[in-house]
Amino acid sequence: MVKHFRELRVYREAFDAAMRIFECSKAWPKEERYSLTDQIRRASRSVCEQIAEAWRKRRYISHFRSKLTDADSEAAETQSWLEFALRCGYITRESFDELDAVYEKVSGGLVNMMANAEQWCISSNQVREDGVEYELTEGLTYPRTHTPTNPGENDPFVTTAR
Repeated sequence: MVKHFRELRVYREAFDAAMRIFECSKAWPKEERYSLTDQIRRASRSVCEQIAEAWRKRRYISHFRSKLTDADSEAAETQSWLEFALRCGYITRESFDELDAVYEKVSGGLVNMMANAEQWCISSNQVREDGVEYELTEGLTYPRTHTPTNPGENDPFVTTAR
């Protein structure tokens, strides 16, 4: 059972892809800093942020679906920016194909979550605690942040700009 948004496959895959985009975009031309570089980084990160927000809004199916729809839209925007990066020669065809496939998979997962929102959402009888006093819990933990595999110089998504 998933207890935190960081445990969601769609979140982890989107996060890894956003980090790959961040790494490879470091080498893009300076003149792209405030356009392509900024936009693709924002869109790719926003996929993760919208998934996290959806997770916290799962008390209400319509809010949950709305945030997942936003995440799906950001994934599509990221794919569009990836195509610009490819056509401008900032990423290889191989990198484009791999990242594009990740976002297709993420999108499919988001659509599946939207279609089956009832199984993801908290029912009202699970959140109701009439008369319960709350205390601060010292040992409350959440899953650690996700660490991407093999970041850095051996990353096939990192290329130099031409």
